Amino acid sequence: MDVLLLPFRWIYRGLVWFANSPRTLITSYLLMIVVAGFIYGEVENRSAADAVWWAVVTASTVGYGDISPTSWAGRTLAALLISTMVLLVIPLITAHFASRLIVDDDAFEHDEQEQLKADVRRMRLLLDEIALRYGIELPELPPEQPVSGPGSAAPPWERSTRAGRRRPPR
Repeated sequence: MDVLLLPFRWIYRGLVWFANSPRTLITSYLLMIVVAGFIYGEVENRSAADAVWWAVVTASTVGYGDISPTSWAGRTLAALLISTMVLLVIPLITAHFASRLIVDDDAFEHDEQEQLKADVRRMRLLLDEIALRYGIELPELPPEQPVSGPGSAAPPWERSTRAGRRRPPR
């Protein structure tokens, strides 16, 4: 079964690499325009300027209609160019820039989280030492609760919802 999934994993990894590189995205877009324009110019006997104009208009799915393919090969090229741009390149460019807008700059890095944990442990030790020195009995700590959220070890029915309530087990 893994052998059957291997090509799909390669395609997925390639798309992830492709989508995470703005240079690759823009270069591939420009390369597709130039190559499609060149092929269109050869197939339809058009000038280089007309062919590149056709490729830009077709790739952007504007389709003014001032230049359109008349041969079977030209129409096939147009279908491939439109499909590739609409189903792959434009969504990848959009997703890349959207992911840049969503980044949370206030989120703690792993090192900062570890430092905070160490500071809390140190404060707990100091608090225990002060309580022991002055004969104060500290209340017991509540049992540790699993982290509730996506990717946590807690089962889904123990994860809290947005309102802070627990879901009942099914």
